[in-house]
Amino acid sequence: MKNLKDKTVEIKIRIYNWILKLIRLLKTLPGDTCTKIIIEQLLRSGTSIGANYIEAQAASSKKDFTNFIHHSLKSANESKFWLALLRDTNKVKSKEINELLEELKEIANILGASLLTLKGKR
Repeated sequence: MKNLKDKTVEIKIRIYNWILKLIRLLKTLPGDTCTKIIIEQLLRSGTSIGANYIEAQAASSKKDFTNFIHHSLKSANESKFWLALLRDTNKVKSKEINELLEELKEIANILGASLLTLKGKR
């Protein structure tokens, strides 16, 4: 069984790799005004998942840690919205978006489970 440190490193790597895939995809999208706005929003929310997760690791209290994990989860949920918009406006192939969405759903589930544990609801 993996210990907490191993799980923390694993999720950190998964988030980082997901962000790299996201950036690669965003670089391939068209430059029309509508798509540019979605790209900017998605880049902000997507990278915020990782930034907040990293900040959580350096938190000064359990409350601070919980808040950063919560923000990371909120950013993941926002990113799912923007990815779905890109998919549903046919700006990118569904397969590419669906792969990102699937991994993001797993990451969000892990973050959500962590929050439940932190709040003593699990």
